Amino acid sequence: MNHSREMVQIACHALSEKKADDIRIIDISEVSPIADYFVIASGANANQLQAMVDAVDEELTKAGHTAKQIEGNRNSSWILMDYTDIVVHVFSKEDRLFYDLERIWTDGKTVELEELLSK
Repeated sequence: MNHSREMVQIACHALSEKKADDIRIIDISEVSPIADYFVIASGANANQLQAMVDAVDEELTKAGHTAKQIEGNRNSSWILMDYTDIVVHVFSKEDRLFYDLERIWTDGKTVELEELLSK
Protein backbone atom coordinates (compact mmCIF):
# COMPACT_ATOMS: atom_id res chain seq x y z
CA MET A 1 0.00 0.00 0.00
CA ASN A 2 1.15 3.54 -0.74
CA HIS A 3 2.79 5.18 2.29
CA SER A 4 0.80 8.42 1.98
CA ARG A 5 -2.52 6.62 1.56
CA GLU A 6 -1.83 4.59 4.69
CA MET A 7 -1.19 7.82 6.60
CA VAL A 8 -4.45 9.31 5.31
CA GLN A 9 -6.36 6.21 6.40
CA ILE A 10 -4.88 6.41 9.91
CA ALA A 11 -5.62 10.13 10.19
CA CYS A 12 -9.19 9.75 8.92
CA HIS A 13 -9.87 6.89 11.28
CA ALA A 14 -8.59 8.94 14.24
CA LEU A 15 -10.73 11.91 13.17
CA SER A 16 -13.79 9.70 12.80
CA GLU A 17 -13.25 8.27 16.27
CA LYS A 18 -13.47 11.82 17.65
CA LYS A 19 -16.67 12.53 15.67
CA ALA A 20 -15.07 14.99 13.25
CA ASP A 21 -17.47 16.64 10.82
CA ASP A 22 -17.20 16.52 7.04
CA ILE A 23 -13.83 14.81 6.60
CA ARG A 24 -12.46 15.56 3.13
CA ILE A 25 -9.38 14.24 1.36
CA ILE A 26 -7.72 16.12 -1.48
CA ASP A 27 -4.96 14.52 -3.55
CA ILE A 28 -2.58 17.39 -4.34
CA SER A 29 0.34 15.22 -5.46
CA GLU A 30 0.06 16.29 -9.09
CA VAL A 31 -0.46 20.00 -8.46
CA SER A 32 1.88 20.84 -5.57
CA PRO A 33 5.17 19.69 -4.05
CA ILE A 34 3.84 20.54 -0.56
CA ALA A 35 2.44 17.07 0.14
CA ASP A 36 0.55 14.20 -1.45
CA TYR A 37 -2.72 14.73 0.40
CA PHE A 38 -4.62 17.26 2.44
CA VAL A 39 -7.04 15.92 5.02
CA ILE A 40 -9.60 18.51 6.12
CA ALA A 41 -12.05 18.14 9.00
CA SER A 42 -14.02 20.36 11.32
CA GLY A 43 -15.25 20.20 14.87
CA ALA A 44 -17.89 21.88 16.98
CA ASN A 45 -15.74 23.47 19.69
CA ALA A 46 -12.18 23.97 20.97
CA ASN A 47 -12.25 20.81 23.10
CA GLN A 48 -13.29 18.66 20.17
CA LEU A 49 -10.67 20.24 17.91
CA GLN A 50 -7.96 19.48 20.46
CA ALA A 51 -9.22 15.90 20.88
CA MET A 52 -9.10 15.46 17.09
CA VAL A 53 -5.53 16.80 16.90
CA ASP A 54 -4.39 14.63 19.81
CA ALA A 55 -5.97 11.51 18.30
CA VAL A 56 -4.40 12.05 14.86
CA ASP A 57 -0.97 12.74 16.33
CA GLU A 58 -1.16 9.75 18.67
CA GLU A 59 -2.23 7.30 15.96
CA LEU A 60 0.26 8.52 13.35
CA THR A 61 3.06 8.48 15.94
CA LYS A 62 2.15 4.88 16.86
CA ALA A 63 2.45 4.02 13.16
CA GLY A 64 5.92 5.60 13.04
CA HIS A 65 5.04 8.98 11.50
CA THR A 66 6.20 12.07 13.33
CA ALA A 67 4.80 15.52 12.70
CA LYS A 68 7.30 17.82 11.06
CA GLN A 69 5.34 20.75 12.45
CA ILE A 70 2.04 21.50 14.15
CA GLU A 71 0.73 25.06 13.84
CA GLY A 72 -1.94 26.20 16.26
CA ASN A 73 -2.74 25.55 19.89
CA ARG A 74 -5.65 24.85 22.24
CA ASN A 75 -7.13 28.28 21.51
CA SER A 76 -6.79 28.04 17.73
CA SER A 77 -9.72 27.51 15.41
CA TRP A 78 -7.44 26.17 12.64
CA ILE A 79 -4.72 23.69 13.46
CA LEU A 80 -2.38 22.52 10.73
CA MET A 81 -0.50 19.25 11.19
CA ASP A 82 2.33 18.71 8.71
CA TYR A 83 3.50 15.11 8.34
CA THR A 84 5.47 15.87 5.13
CA ASP A 85 3.49 13.42 2.95
CA ILE A 86 0.12 14.54 4.28
CA VAL A 87 -1.13 17.74 5.87
CA VAL A 88 -4.08 17.54 8.24
CA HIS A 89 -6.20 20.68 8.67
CA VAL A 90 -8.52 20.76 11.69
CA PHE A 91 -10.96 23.68 11.67
CA SER A 92 -13.80 25.18 13.60
CA LYS A 93 -16.87 25.14 11.36
CA GLU A 94 -16.77 28.93 10.95
CA ASP A 95 -13.11 29.10 9.98
CA ARG A 96 -13.47 26.21 7.58
CA LEU A 97 -16.19 28.09 5.73
CA PHE A 98 -14.15 31.29 5.79
CA TYR A 99 -10.87 29.82 4.48
CA ASP A 100 -12.58 27.31 2.16
CA LEU A 101 -9.53 25.20 1.33
CA GLU A 102 -11.66 22.90 -0.79
CA ARG A 103 -12.32 25.80 -3.18
CA ILE A 104 -8.71 27.01 -3.15
CA TRP A 105 -7.39 23.53 -3.97
CA THR A 106 -9.86 22.65 -6.74
CA ASP A 107 -6.90 21.69 -8.94
CA GLY A 108 -6.41 18.75 -6.61
CA LYS A 109 -8.51 15.61 -6.86
CA THR A 110 -11.15 14.99 -4.21
CA VAL A 111 -10.79 11.44 -2.95
CA GLU A 112 -13.44 9.43 -1.14
CA LEU A 113 -12.12 7.45 1.81
CA GLU A 114 -13.75 4.31 0.42
CA GLU A 115 -11.79 4.83 -2.82
CA LEU A 116 -8.57 5.10 -0.82
CA LEU A 117 -9.35 1.91 1.08
CA SER A 118 -10.00 -0.06 -2.11
CA LYS A 119 -6.57 0.61 -3.62
